[in-house]
Amino acid sequence: MDTAIEVKDLTKTYGSLTAVNNISITIKRGEIFGLLGTNGAGKTTTLEMIEGLRRPDSGAISVCGLDVIKNRKDVKEIIGVQLQNTSIYEKLSLEELIELFGGYYKKALPTSEILEAVSLSEKRKSYIGQLSGGQKQRIALALALVNDPEVLFLDEPTNALDPQTRRSIWEIIEVLKAKGKTIIMNTHYMEEAERLCDRVGIMDHGEIIALGSPAELIAGQKTESLSGKDATLENVFLILTGKTIRDF
Repeated sequence: MDTAIEVKDLTKTYGSLTAVNNISITIKRGEIFGLLGTNGAGKTTTLEMIEGLRRPDSGAISVCGLDVIKNRKDVKEIIGVQLQNTSIYEKLSLEELIELFGGYYKKALPTSEILEAVSLSEKRKSYIGQLSGGQKQRIALALALVNDPEVLFLDEPTNALDPQTRRSIWEIIEVLKAKGKTIIMNTHYMEEAERLCDRVGIMDHGEIIALGSPAELIAGQKTESLSGKDATLENVFLILTGKTIRDF
């Protein structure tokens, strides 16, 4: 399987704070790759550098063979990004929003196809203020799909949603994977990673301390440790929750 994303020795600092510390990741085409970790672990900064939204201090990033730093415009044509917080024009209907965003790209999918993909066809004439929290997340996802991207970035796509709405978003993501999309996502939820991700990287203090499949983590197996730290399931739970497995 071809490589979709390759990150080598990526580092980003803010003054004395090292937000991302010399990380390397390779993600295959058609894979869902998850970054897990607490707030401040470096997940969003990592995604923003891969997306071309934030310039790294050092390291190399390629997406579908394109150097992200040297070819930002070309990379933007083949990726879709759902940010943690999306500012949306409130005076446009959903179909007008999608048509507007589609105009930013050389190619765009039909508006009706995008709305159907995120189960919002019946809301096409609605405005943002008329949507529920889950519907707002779905329109944010729809805007990330307008250019039919090869690689999709999802920054905590189900954060603060109720369990039922969260599962509906999962179903949409699973359909996108079935269509061959490569997806890299940030999440706080181990259940979400278990359901969706082929592999997971655990981030802590700007480092990827463990890399493996959710099954390996849940089974308590030793995963590939990238920083020399203990990457057993016990330690992963401690990082993500502040508790040991025995506390659950």
